[in-house]
Amino acid sequence: MPRVNAPLPAHRRPIRELPDELISQIAAGEVVERPASVVRELVDNALDAGATQITVRLQAGGIRLISVEDDGIGILREELPTALKRHATSKIASLNDLEAVDTMGFRGEALAAICSIAEVSVLTRTDEGAAHGWLLDGRSGELQPTARARGTTVEVRELFFATPARRKFLKSESTELAHCIEAVRRHALARPEVGFAIWHDGKLVAQWRAVAPDLAGGEHLLDALRRRLADVLGEEFIENAVAVNWPASDVPGEEATAGGQQRLRVWGFAGVPDAARSRADWQFAYVNGRFVRDKVITHAARSAYEDVLHGHRQPVYALYVSIDPTRVDVNVHPTKIEVRFRDSREVHQAVRHAVEGALAAPRSAQTLPVTGPLSATPTETPASTFLAPVPRQQPLPWRPEAPQAGQRVSDLEALWRPAERIAAPLDAPDIRRAEPVFAPTPATQEAPAPLPDGEWPLGRAVAQLHGVYILAENAQGLVVVDMHAAHERIVYERLKQQLDAHQIASQPQLIPATFAATPEEVATAETAAEVLAQLGLEIVPFSPRTLAVRAVPTTLAAGDPVELARSVLAELSQHDASTVVQRARNELLATMACHGAVRANRRLTLDEMNALLRQMEVTERSDQCNHGRPTWRQLGMKDLDALFLRGR
Repeated sequence: MPRVNAPLPAHRRPIRELPDELISQIAAGEVVERPASVVRELVDNALDAGATQITVRLQAGGIRLISVEDDGIGILREELPTALKRHATSKIASLNDLEAVDTMGFRGEALAAICSIAEVSVLTRTDEGAAHGWLLDGRSGELQPTARARGTTVEVRELFFATPARRKFLKSESTELAHCIEAVRRHALARPEVGFAIWHDGKLVAQWRAVAPDLAGGEHLLDALRRRLADVLGEEFIENAVAVNWPASDVPGEEATAGGQQRLRVWGFAGVPDAARSRADWQFAYVNGRFVRDKVITHAARSAYEDVLHGHRQPVYALYVSIDPTRVDVNVHPTKIEVRFRDSREVHQAVRHAVEGALAAPRSAQTLPVTGPLSATPTETPASTFLAPVPRQQPLPWRPEAPQAGQRVSDLEALWRPAERIAAPLDAPDIRRAEPVFAPTPATQEAPAPLPDGEWPLGRAVAQLHGVYILAENAQGLVVVDMHAAHERIVYERLKQQLDAHQIASQPQLIPATFAATPEEVATAETAAEVLAQLGLEIVPFSPRTLAVRAVPTTLAAGDPVELARSVLAELSQHDASTVVQRARNELLATMACHGAVRANRRLTLDEMNALLRQMEVTERSDQCNHGRPTWRQLGMKDLDALFLRGR
């Protein structure tokens, strides 16, 4: 067998310092990926300068020219040469400043990195008694007077001319232009008070006018944000979204402090489940005004949709998190698109609760307009309706009964019965399954009254179709309700209320199931024993590298205990414990609710159908069943007229 020679050692090279220009080019490789990266950095600086109008001019998708013009405070003449040096910035001066960054830019390396790979010039003027502006050539350092209004214009020409190999990796001009527009769009979504315009090859390709919130005149920041979202993402987005404002007592954008620190706030707009998309391309998250891609926020938002989203659809949202700058590290990535929270659990819970609360109110309970067409979806209520609080209607007077000893929890009929004072038609035995309790109410509680226009939001039942659908008439036209899906949600929400203060029942294993566990799984089982008990699980160490499953939830006793234990431990190790408990509990209750809901082909009386409609109007998340499918659809008169060509 031939002998394989060992590789010869590489030629010894001396250790030496890199030249400044090469250092800047290396930094540019981290900061500048494509023209859009330059656009993002320059717009960051313009916003930090207090700009109210930003104009971006591009040529060849930003490869030939990127010009960002603003009306900010400008740069002093004596500071201009310093502005293009490495690690030169006015944003921070000490470690304390770095730990409490409240500006878009702060690293002081963007301009220097861009200068090392492109031709840069800066034209600026301040209003501090300056007779004219100044133009700085980034390559030669030449400084000369020139005419300009207050503000700054940064021009970047021939991107990557000094590193031609990197220029080969750029995509087509149209693709690079799309990325540049997206970079500006992300800024526009967070700053409705700033106007943005994008020109490409002399043509205006995008423009969003400033929407300054006039708080004195009564215009809320959420209203200004709603208008900007409609301008940038389209009216369809905002028409199919609900306002998010948590805590509800705070005003978005206003400083709120607690113990000397800025309070954690979440606001914005979350798309209704029917507006979900196949891709996660309409998910915008901001932390202190900075667009970020953060796993904590993404997971929290997705968790809030678990009960109402069908299949693998992706929700749409624009969420804004305001947090004390000292509690978030923005110096994680050179592009500043990633952040790290000091208490990620707190942020996760805040985002999830904020979105869940916004989605919980049934859209059927909103005051629907009496005039105007509605499409065949329950999501066409104007967004302004969701901004104003709507008084919750009271549920019908049904009272829960405690289950007797030995009763099965899944025997849903034993969990409720009609109150004695209900009229005879509602006292029929069939209604006990068709109309569960939403919340305990006194026996003297009257049924909810119709809205001011004299109509129930979901109308009055007129017929049942093939034992599957309820047909109702309201002010807008026809409402079609999937009675099983609707009743399933009502039962599900009621079960969640009943079990809020209790843990899930468990069943001991006759022979504990053991499995080889990783050190992380063993540690999680030991530290999360109380959480596991709430889930009906008992997982204990059997040896240093083995875990034993001694008990599992009663309803899952027929499943694989080891697979269940591994999946739960994996969830607990990655996510907040309360989130895992709630998800597991909800999955169990959803299965129970599905079996307890009224079945298809069951004939209901008009009273029973109307009772179901009224409960839908006061039950949280009743617009979707437990699996995320819609429970009702609205067909307006205009839609019906179109079917029969009326008016043509």
